[in-house]
Amino acid sequence: MENTLLIGLSRQTALERQLDVVANNIANVNTTGYKTDRTLFEEFLNTGAHEDNFVGTDRRLSYVQDRGTFRDYSQGPVEPTKNPLDVAIDGSAFLVVQTPAGERYTRDGGLQLNNQGQLVTVTGNPILGAAGPIVFQPTDHDINITPDGTVTVVEGNNRTDSIRGKLRLVNFADAQRLLKEGLNLYSAGQGAAQADTKSAVRQGFIEKSNVNAVAEMSRMMEVTRAYTAISTLLQQQSDLHKTAIQQLADVPA
Repeated sequence: MENTLLIGLSRQTALERQLDVVANNIANVNTTGYKTDRTLFEEFLNTGAHEDNFVGTDRRLSYVQDRGTFRDYSQGPVEPTKNPLDVAIDGSAFLVVQTPAGERYTRDGGLQLNNQGQLVTVTGNPILGAAGPIVFQPTDHDINITPDGTVTVVEGNNRTDSIRGKLRLVNFADAQRLLKEGLNLYSAGQGAAQADTKSAVRQGFIEKSNVNAVAEMSRMMEVTRAYTAISTLLQQQSDLHKTAIQQLADVPA
């Protein structure tokens, strides 16, 4: 394959990957606590396609290499819900979730109660406190969650507060090592969770996605146009070679 086609295909492969990431961001523009993904590319220098053994530096060609993705963990806008079970986190902390596969982490603070009185995510996984799942009694009312995550209630006709637990907040030395697992959950990967004492909990709010819909739509159009331009260029190059071969093969009578 010729060098022009190889370089063009490397760029198209990178653009296809970027388009997938942008499309996923747009699809999650209304997902609570979602963090925007970004693509990361770099220049890859290699020798050109040739049949001789000349390997001089003038033969090195610049390709595009997909290095992976990174995540924008900036805080999304906070929206009031008036639901006493909903929480938003001011800071870099994550809530700890108990799943069948072990502990997972989320920024999605849209919480609810299951039929056993446990505080759970919208998908039904229990939210963990410092001493395990947080469980409410049928007679509990006036739920209050303090900025440090302590959950208190008024039990029955009592006039004093009863503590039901304390939300476990954790952070990571390098949050980029977290692995997305779907359902708005992350696994620690090669990192390790550590207790967070700097973040604060806001009751009755949720953190919206930090995706900028207008910017992502603009980026999608930009990527699509670049992909189309390269396709046109490669097609013109192919037509040029085809015409050259036809003319060279046309032997005068």
